[in-house]
Amino acid sequence: MNISHLTLDSHTLFNPQRPSFSFLRCTSRNVVVCSSKSVAPPSLPPKLATAQSSDGRIGSLSQVSGVLGCQWGDEGKGKLVDILAQHFEVVARCQGGANAGHTIYNAEGKKFALHLVPSGILNEDTLCVIGNGVVVHLPGLFKEIDGLESSGVSCQGRILISDRAHLLFDFHQEVDGLREAELAKSFIGTTKRGIGPCYASKANRNGIRVSDLRHMDTFPQKLDLVLSDAASRFKDFKYGPEMLKEEVEKYKRYAERLEPFIADTVHVMNDAITQKKKILVEGGQATMLDIDFGTYPFVTSSSPSAGGICTGLGIAPRVVGDLIGVVKAYTTRVGSGPFPTEILGPGGDLLRFAGQEFGTTTGRPRRCGWLDVVALKYSCQINGFSSLNLTKLDVLSDLDEIKLGVSYKHADGTPVKSFPSDLRLLEQLEVDYETLAGWKSDISKIRKYSDLPKVAQQYVERIEELVGVPIHYIGVGPGRDALIFK
Repeated sequence: MNISHLTLDSHTLFNPQRPSFSFLRCTSRNVVVCSSKSVAPPSLPPKLATAQSSDGRIGSLSQVSGVLGCQWGDEGKGKLVDILAQHFEVVARCQGGANAGHTIYNAEGKKFALHLVPSGILNEDTLCVIGNGVVVHLPGLFKEIDGLESSGVSCQGRILISDRAHLLFDFHQEVDGLREAELAKSFIGTTKRGIGPCYASKANRNGIRVSDLRHMDTFPQKLDLVLSDAASRFKDFKYGPEMLKEEVEKYKRYAERLEPFIADTVHVMNDAITQKKKILVEGGQATMLDIDFGTYPFVTSSSPSAGGICTGLGIAPRVVGDLIGVVKAYTTRVGSGPFPTEILGPGGDLLRFAGQEFGTTTGRPRRCGWLDVVALKYSCQINGFSSLNLTKLDVLSDLDEIKLGVSYKHADGTPVKSFPSDLRLLEQLEVDYETLAGWKSDISKIRKYSDLPKVAQQYVERIEELVGVPIHYIGVGPGRDALIFK
């Protein structure tokens, strides 16, 4: 396949019931593909059938459920959280900071770009919690809240911020840029939002927490300590008494405004669990950016995999139930680092513009490639997903052929049995692909799985078969309603 000749429109495990299996033969590579088809229920009017399937699917989720990214971020987690939030009383962020960019749309189609505020904020009965594992940039948070309020979205009494969460200061962002410049050609490719330096302050144990804003008598000394540390580390970081004075005065004002939002969210979360309230955890970034399990060092500085839920919110592992993994129908990543299934040149450009693959937080163009099944299986293994949300299936609608990266091998042809930690190996390995037929039709208006073209269903079902996890949600456009429940 010569992807440079493709043209794309610029629009943006099976079923738990017993499946019967049928087989299709992929003509382009003679690959046998197994697909699952459950016994069809009695037919219903389309709207009623969709409502019943969505309510049943969402209603069966555990009391504490989570939505996490499977790839390198930007999978579309915010949209699913926004939809599910209508059925949950609490939506909580457990890690990351304003480097998470979640784009969602309200019922009227108005676009909201969220960074710190959980994506449940558009649902007026939902309480939004920013947990202890999140790093909070107050100027950015207040700007976000002001933007929501000006658009008619009430935030008062609906957002709680952990008193244990660490504060991210403007100087952390400056240090982030200095650090990237220092790394030169081996730079990480961060968002330069100060996330890494703030988590470094936390690990160095000189960080400042939200609760410290309640003690302005000791706040200046604590701030001086962390600023002096940055100045000693980076010669281009200019720090003096005047800067400290200005920052202290600024944070006195912030402290007063923030006070109504501050809470012991560990108590809030566990009290909600005791009261049998339904809680949805919203992950930022994604598993392949996890500081332990991702493509280190080209990762974020927190744990966006399942383990981060407990440490970032202060809830016990035994209460966490269903976890939904969000995965694009193809793969993207922002910044540096290995990307085995990346499509270089015009082919990658076509996917980028068809999917509008530009960062919500930075506007940077995302690198694009075929769906990496090896990385997806690894992500499913780490997180124990009960189901998947396959997003942006519509972006592939004009492709003649679609490839799946199904396995890795060394240059000599010997297989690589798991997702490797060795970056040199990741950069040198070869990918085996399966090629499936494209469906060559607009699917953005389809709302029932059975109405998808058969070849689109075969693509979905082949992914299910390869990873061993059911795909329960399929995104076919950016709007709230552009979601198929399978």
